[in-house]
Amino acid sequence: MDEPLTLWKTLRYGAEAAVFFLFMGLFKLLGLDAASALGGFIGRHILYHLPVVGRARENLKTAYPTMSDKDVESTLREMCDNLGRVTAEYPYLDRFAFDGPRIELSGRENGDTAFATGKGVMFISGHFANWEMMPSIAQQLGYEGAIVYRPPNNPYVDRWVSRQRCKRGPKEQVTKGAAGTRRIFTLLRKGKSICILVDQKTAEGVPAPFFGRDAMTTHAPAILALRLGALLVPASAERLDGARFRVRIHEPISFEPSGDHEKDVLALTAKINRTIEDIVRSRPSQWLWIHRRWTTPRDLKKAQALGGSGVGVEREGSSLT
Repeated sequence: MDEPLTLWKTLRYGAEAAVFFLFMGLFKLLGLDAASALGGFIGRHILYHLPVVGRARENLKTAYPTMSDKDVESTLREMCDNLGRVTAEYPYLDRFAFDGPRIELSGRENGDTAFATGKGVMFISGHFANWEMMPSIAQQLGYEGAIVYRPPNNPYVDRWVSRQRCKRGPKEQVTKGAAGTRRIFTLLRKGKSICILVDQKTAEGVPAPFFGRDAMTTHAPAILALRLGALLVPASAERLDGARFRVRIHEPISFEPSGDHEKDVLALTAKINRTIEDIVRSRPSQWLWIHRRWTTPRDLKKAQALGGSGVGVEREGSSLT
């Protein structure tokens, strides 16, 4: 159950939301293409100079040690341009249709085949281009199910963003946590689909290689796939120009269990990370490098405090995210 907001939080969230809605109103007045262009301008010229991009610069240089400084900065500017555009495109999520001029869809046969098995499908992805495209297209293609997401801290912003997603995306939005995990089990057992981003660090996950370094990664998809036989289908989005995208549904991840559950969970989670890494490498500027993605000794201690790696935790009431 959510804790009631204190007076201070109510005032703070209200002020934050007022600024947010002011920008959303401006973007709505401009129209999709102009709003996306303005968001890109803000990203390149304002966001690019904020301290958070320093973390992205460090991450990028570590992942690509031979990349020139010029290419690093060019990649970061494009990343910031994309992030600004994503923000400006939220009022227009209902404008993106898989059979319209703004979406170039490939690999539909992979999604159709996987969903037709009735085993339940987890469409796994990361923060590529406009990451809201994946659940929206999945819903439009008839892959009935839900999206798994982490709500923003601000409840007013959260409610508005959730309404935008529902216009073309899944009507059900499952939040991470114990209750969400129970619902994911239920949906997958019914042969439905789940859309989930797997590229952020989680204290309850396991360390798995990502760009040559361990990164705390959610092991929920691996556990669910091994236990329920659900299919893991990667999906990605790439910005082509302006507010146009190429959305790709990749072939399901193949994996042959060894019978050692803990070993299998770790191995399958590592394979998921390799898949996400391959997509990032195809166009690095399309991924959100600002995350604190890689594992630190503090992360490992925190994971141990939560009960070790958590690989064996697979009760329906437990949090697998």
